[in-house]
Amino acid sequence: MTLKQKIYNHYLHLVVEKVNMLQQVLADLKESGANETKSTAGDKHETALAMLQIEQANTRAQLQEVLTQKAALEKINPLLCAAMIVNGSLIKTNRGYLFMSIALGKAVIDNNAVIALSPQSPLGQKLMGLQVGNVALINNMEYYIEGIE
Repeated sequence: MTLKQKIYNHYLHLVVEKVNMLQQVLADLKESGANETKSTAGDKHETALAMLQIEQANTRAQLQEVLTQKAALEKINPLLCAAMIVNGSLIKTNRGYLFMSIALGKAVIDNNAVIALSPQSPLGQKLMGLQVGNVALINNMEYYIEGIE
């Protein structure tokens, strides 16, 4: 398995874990709501129920966002190699590895620090379309493209 495939699998696993966790939280909130409806303590009951509904709505919104991230990540073919930086590229720079995908932060895979960044991020926008040997300058920092997978 290539480094790029390991990185892709790592981030996909992270997103799937988030989906599972948020689905469990929603199930727990639903169960709490069902238990709350059995109670009849007046205003206190209605306040607790309203709080549960707000929490459910927030969790649903988070879940939707993570599902969108998962769908975006699943569109990437980790076996694809391009001569220029595209969505899904693993970029080796003088500042470390960058995985052009979705903004999921930093990870260490096979002793390599990798940052997953979005093509819409300022650095992502500068890097898209560049080739080996090109340089991207952002915030007075140079990113020299040493390799693209």
